[in-house]
Formats: sequence, structure tokens, C-alpha cells
Amino acid sequence: MSDVSLKSELAAFRMTPGLWTIAGVAGFALLLVIGSLTGAIGKDTFAYRVFIDPFAQMVEMPDLFAQTLWEGLVGGVLYALIALGFVLIFKASGVFNFAQGIMVVFAALTLVGAYEKLGTIGIRGEAAAFIALGVALAVMLALAYAVERVVLRPLVNQPDIILFMATFGLTYLLIGLGEAIFGGNPKVMIADQLYLPRGAIDLNILGGRVTIQKLDIAAAVIASAMIAILALFFQYTRIGRALRAVADSHKAALSVGISLNQIWIIVWFAAGVVELVTGIMWGARSDVSFGLQTIALKALPVLILGGFTSIPGAIVGGLIIGVGEKIGEFYWGPLVGGAIESWLAYIIALIFLLFRPQGLFGDKIIERI
Repeated sequence: MSDVSLKSELAAFRMTPGLWTIAGVAGFALLLVIGSLTGAIGKDTFAYRVFIDPFAQMVEMPDLFAQTLWEGLVGGVLYALIALGFVLIFKASGVFNFAQGIMVVFAALTLVGAYEKLGTIGIRGEAAAFIALGVALAVMLALAYAVERVVLRPLVNQPDIILFMATFGLTYLLIGLGEAIFGGNPKVMIADQLYLPRGAIDLNILGGRVTIQKLDIAAAVIASAMIAILALFFQYTRIGRALRAVADSHKAALSVGISLNQIWIIVWFAAGVVELVTGIMWGARSDVSFGLQTIALKALPVLILGGFTSIPGAIVGGLIIGVGEKIGEFYWGPLVGGAIESWLAYIIALIFLLFRPQGLFGDKIIERI
């Protein structure tokens, strides 16, 4: 074999840093398992408690693992729904919308506030709930139109940091507007009036009992349906094709007669619908308050894992983060005093950034100088 052939063969088998890391972690885990089985690693050691005991608990109590996995999947679907709003806006306008969290809160507060207002004039029950739902949708459409007119149109072709800072201003504008209109006290979501189910279902599986909240089932089904509908809409409709054209190049889209202003309104309204559904689902699980906007920040790790421009990436990233933080909190949380669910997602995203900065489904950008 010639030297050239030998070098090419070696290059073909050369491992990337990411593969070396995966191989190293796998080898380390194998050593720990062997050490545990042979008694070299005692049960009172730190290595056993961190690397062996959590997995042993999963095997010994599979029903608890199934319960944790289900809760993680539900949270992951809702995270994916929030991330979808980020993806839609980023693809169409190149803007990372920092106001996404407060828009979730504002949409939910508009729904509950409109329902309460209708109650003062004698309209209550399911009729008032669905009228309030229509009002909330109209408000999100008006907000999309206002953002296009006041923010996007004047700042078109400005640096990305300018548009990003504009969404900061939008965030605090909506916070002040929401507190002025609806007050700062938490409100109860009108879940019963919107026919969202209550109660729980007990399943005897894996030798134990797994409790599934009916509201979680409804949230997972509705969020999954919303993601599927939007994905199909933007993949196979004329508006979806126009969105993809705008995402590829604003100038090219303008050259074939696509109106950026209309696309921006449509996309921001679609994101507003996503935010309203997200607000309803999270609000039904807890009260509607301004604290809900922090949940939207969990979409950042989701976007890092999945990619800022990928709808499938938002789904996969949401599931990874949702399941990862629930399992981490339940099995590894006690080792550090608990409460790791609030920051574990960001650690996962940080580690992921080291090996694939563009995300699982994101486009790798190469600039030649």
C-alpha cells in the first residue's frame, strides 16, 4: 500500500472530538459498571451514588421511572410549542424574539381578563369563554400588525442586535401594559369553561401504579396537534413556501413579488396563536401570572439543541429537555439538594454547544474569507 493510500485510510478513520468524547464517556461508564459488579466500587462511594445508583433505581422501580418519563414528555411537548414560536419568527424576520415569554403571559391574561369583563355584563359560562378566546386571538392579531408597523418596518435591514434590542423594549412595554390593564395579581385560568378535563387516570403497569393527569393528556394532544398543523401549513401551503423563501433571502423573496410585511404579520400572528395555546395549557397547570414568562426561557436550550431554524428541531429539542430535566431532578437532584430542574436544561445546552453549535437540525454556516 502506498503512503498516499495509507494516509487516506487513516484520515477516513480519524475520529472527531465529539466522537472521542462519546467514546470516552462510554468507556468510563463501562468501567464503573464493571467496578460495581465486582465490588471494587462500594455503594457508599460518590461514584456509585452518581453513576450507578440512579440507573439501579430505574430498574428496581420501573413504575416510578415511567411516571417521571411521562411528566417529562408532557413538559417537553409544551417546551417545543414555545420554541416553535421562536422558530417561526426567526425564520421569517431573522429576529430572536426576546418578548416571547411575556407574549405568552399577555395572551393568557387577555383571555382571562376578557372572560371576567363579559361576566360583568351577564355573559358567563362556556359562551363567554369562547367569546373571550376570540377576543384574545383578535388582540394577538392586532399585536402582530403593530409589531410589523412599529418595530419591523422601520428597522428593516438594520443589524440583528438592533432588532434584538427592540424586542427587549417590546417585553417591558407589554409588562407595563399588562399590569396596567389586568393588574399584577395571579388569575385562575378558565380551564373548565374551555372544556379542558380534570382528574387523573391510574394505570397499573410495570408492577406498580402510574398516575396520569387528564389535563396533561389534553395538553400533550393539543400541543402535538398544533405543532403538526403548523408544520404542515408552512410546508405545503403557498404562505409556507413564501415563508421559506423569505427565510432563505429577503432580497430574493422581494424580487419574486413576496410581500415581507404580509409575511411578517402572518408569522407573528401564528406565533401569537402558539403563545395563546401555551398560555392556556401552562395557566391551567398553575395560575396565570407574570412569572410564567420565565418558562419561555426554557425554550432557549430547546433551540440550541434543535436549531434556531428547524421545526423538527424544536420538537426533538423540547422532548430532550423535558425528559432530561425531569429524570435529572428525580434521580440526581437529591444528591445536590434538589431544585436542579431550574438550571439543568442550560447545562445540557452548554455541553451540547461544545460539539454541535448549530443544533441537531440547524444549518451549518460556513463563511469564506
